[in-house]
Amino acid sequence: MPWRIRQSGQWAGAVALGLVCLAAPAHAGSELSPGDGSNADNQRLLPDIYPANPVPLEAGPTPEPYDPFFDVDWSVALRGTYTDSDGEERFDTRLVPNVTLSHTGSRSAIGIDGEAELTLPDEGQVDVTALRLNLSGSYALDRETLATAGANFSLTQDLPGMPGVASNIADSPVITSGGVDLGVTRKFGRFNLGVTGAVQRTVYGETSYVGGSIVDNADRAVWALDSGLRLGFQVTPIFEIFGRAGLGRDMFDRPSSVLLVKTDASEASIEAGVTGRWGSVWEATASTGLNLRRFDEASLGEVVTHLYDASVSFTPDDRWRFTGALSTSVEPPGPTSAGTTAVRYAANAEVAYAVNSWLALRAMADWSTTRYEGSPESKSGNGYGLGVDYRLGPHTTLSADYGFSHSDSTTEGVEDSHRIMVGVTVSR
Repeated sequence: MPWRIRQSGQWAGAVALGLVCLAAPAHAGSELSPGDGSNADNQRLLPDIYPANPVPLEAGPTPEPYDPFFDVDWSVALRGTYTDSDGEERFDTRLVPNVTLSHTGSRSAIGIDGEAELTLPDEGQVDVTALRLNLSGSYALDRETLATAGANFSLTQDLPGMPGVASNIADSPVITSGGVDLGVTRKFGRFNLGVTGAVQRTVYGETSYVGGSIVDNADRAVWALDSGLRLGFQVTPIFEIFGRAGLGRDMFDRPSSVLLVKTDASEASIEAGVTGRWGSVWEATASTGLNLRRFDEASLGEVVTHLYDASVSFTPDDRWRFTGALSTSVEPPGPTSAGTTAVRYAANAEVAYAVNSWLALRAMADWSTTRYEGSPESKSGNGYGLGVDYRLGPHTTLSADYGFSHSDSTTEGVEDSHRIMVGVTVSR
């Protein structure tokens, strides 16, 4: 062994032996007794220097970091809209605040979303053109069973001169709607079974026409009851086939002011379809079926409708997103039609592209056709739009949109509308 290493080892041993020798007398002469330390004379433990209870016992344990039950998100949008409808121009300013509360637990989830729309025309006073409130919740009863519940409320009113509003209407009716829905879904191996039920109430206010006449739409107030049953089978990890059946009931407060009889009706529908999912890249659903709407009044007969529904979503990467949908609706007509049933087929498509983290582009198109059973009225329309979003920062976004709509109605004729909207949105 080298001499330097031997010498270092000898010095280390000598130092350790010296420390032990110095510590032994100190321990031998100490009067401290073992135990709870009550006889200790350490000045650090004497009164008035380090108290025995630096934190009062009544203060309780240290609180946990603040963790609110709901996660809160909010936004406020200010938009200016220019509309040119068959040569009639108007400009509106809209303020749209929105608040969203969400909670996700180990077995439950709750969501609350509220929105208001305040509109200031270029000539006139501020109008509340929309109020919306939606509540949703789910609870996992066990690993295979999920219960859901929801509630909704809305109050809306279209302004004169807006696309879709007849030129002879001075004040559109205020539409108030609210309802609740419940559902339970359970898995049985590769099968899944779902049961739903819903109650909806819709009330229409008065319609004022340009000539000064007023139409009371109290006869359009309706209760709608709906129930559904869905059975699905997972054929492969990607594809599922399903069947769906539904029963419904529409009950009006008063007889129709045009038909002079109540248009209460019962509905039954049946559909079959297939759903495909490939991770988060694409999802598609297609179904077809029949709907039977039978009126209590025998003279009104029944309405049979072929149902076609489909939707597709394709997201190849973080930049692109493609969506499209085809839908069929069978429902009572609004206050502007004399028919007994409105049967509407509609399709829409949208493409969104994120250029980078602060610039996004989008384009959309839509088409629809509506026939009114019990009336010669019909309506069709189509449109397209372009939009751009520019992020000024993490909480501020500038938006600009252009939209064109074309409609052809047996009562209103042809109408073409152009809309340009520019706004800013501040969000949490």
